[in-house]
Amino acid sequence: MRVYEKDFKEEAVKLSYEIGTRKAAEQLGVPESTLTGWRNAKKDHKDVAFVGSGNQRLLPTNAKEIQFMKKIKELERANSILKEALGFFAKSQKK
Repeated sequence: MRVYEKDFKEEAVKLSYEIGTRKAAEQLGVPESTLTGWRNAKKDHKDVAFVGSGNQRLLPTNAKEIQFMKKIKELERANSILKEALGFFAKSQKK
């Protein structure tokens, strides 16, 4: 299986819109089905279409999910602050 760089995929998609998928695939030496997949990924995921190996694409699907994600981040931050405070008070009690 051949691995293509993100920049190559981006340029290939642009070229396919200019001259057509079949011609672009032939010119670039890429299977037409692969190029079609890249076009669909770009259409569906815009700037995060080609995230790379091992990286997840995290896109909230609706407003409620976005709200939950914000709340989780807020709670994680508060938890971190509380852990630091607990450590500070635990040290002062030992003295």
